[in-house]
Amino acid sequence: MLAILGFVMIAIFMYLIMSNRLSALIALILIPLLTAIVSGFGGDVGKMMMDGIKSIAPTGVMLIFGILYFGIMIDTGLFDPLVSKTLKVVKGDPLKIVIGTALLALFVSLDGDGTTTFMIVVAALFPLYRQLGMNPLILTCVSIMASGVMNMLPWGGPTARVLSALHLDSSQVFVPLIPGMIVTALWVIFVAYVLGKKERKRLGHIKLPENLDQVGHERETAASAEAVSRIRRPKLLWFNMILTVALMISLITDLLPLTVLFVIGFAVALLVNYPNMADQKERISTHAGNALSVASMVFGAGIFTGILTGTGMVNAMADALVHVIPQSWGPHFPVITAITSVPFTFFMSNDAYYFGILPLLNEAAHVYGISSIEMGRASLIGQQVHLLSPLVPSTYLLVGMAGVNFGDHQKFTLKWALGSMVVMLITSLVIGVISL
Repeated sequence: MLAILGFVMIAIFMYLIMSNRLSALIALILIPLLTAIVSGFGGDVGKMMMDGIKSIAPTGVMLIFGILYFGIMIDTGLFDPLVSKTLKVVKGDPLKIVIGTALLALFVSLDGDGTTTFMIVVAALFPLYRQLGMNPLILTCVSIMASGVMNMLPWGGPTARVLSALHLDSSQVFVPLIPGMIVTALWVIFVAYVLGKKERKRLGHIKLPENLDQVGHERETAASAEAVSRIRRPKLLWFNMILTVALMISLITDLLPLTVLFVIGFAVALLVNYPNMADQKERISTHAGNALSVASMVFGAGIFTGILTGTGMVNAMADALVHVIPQSWGPHFPVITAITSVPFTFFMSNDAYYFGILPLLNEAAHVYGISSIEMGRASLIGQQVHLLSPLVPSTYLLVGMAGVNFGDHQKFTLKWALGSMVVMLITSLVIGVISL
């Protein structure tokens, strides 16, 4: 019964947000709440919600200060030279911009962290998309697909969980997956090419004025070109660049917790660039709406997962899916695992899947002589779609910074992300990383 309720709840949730009948935030809170009450957990729902909020709190705080930090960097003009240089190179060609987005996202994603990737890529390129009138959904689509590929690096979350849960070595699981990752990365670039061609057809080659810094100011609604110039800090460009690079290095080396680093980085950036109290309040106010929007979604996701876990729906759904697999399909467990990892990692956290479900699948596969190594590789295939899950905090950061609707982002990106999964699966089968 719990499994049925869980599946029905998720189906209703996805329908409501993808059809834009409810905002993702409202759906994240009310749908699981009503489901918990209907299923007889009304007396415990408060504790479940609080447990979910507590588990996600550090991420929520990190995203708030991360958005504020990069908002300050955009205000100071840190990314203006990059935008101007890019405009000169692409010469107003949307196709080149979208392909450049894919390449930048793939490169930045080498740190294995989606949050960092989205902050850097969107902060650097969103002003360019906005200035040229390009569809921001293309930016979010290409960025999240690139991150999905690089998320499989050993220092990324999913692979580390596989190695820990199945007691394996990275050379056994990750190294054989590298050819598949390369092919899938090429698929991402191909998708960027297709989307860029469509955008070029829609917009054409955009003729740029001589003063590239003024491109798109006619589209500015929040401030005039003069107001934009007032908040720029060209004399502090090198300071801001060094501060941002130092922050990124600290993130990668785990010098301090992610949340603490962004809190400190924001405080230093705001004080140095805008020492005047009135200017500080103005900058915070400017970006508060975006930060609040993203943080509220993250805490909503915490409530969703708290109820899903606290009621036992996650375990019940997992058991139902495991037991529904016919015994005759046993020899094909790697492919089944690869395919089912898509819905598993979409509807539950990576922790729940890799530490709760994968060991069960692994034990079942052993009956048919299938190794843990192969099962570990197969379980990572679904990561190409995982980042579209409403339970992934970094995705709210991506759509929030790009100013797009979460449901619209899902609808726009899903078919291309599923394409990534298929490419990764086929490549893995062809090269023998997993068996049919």
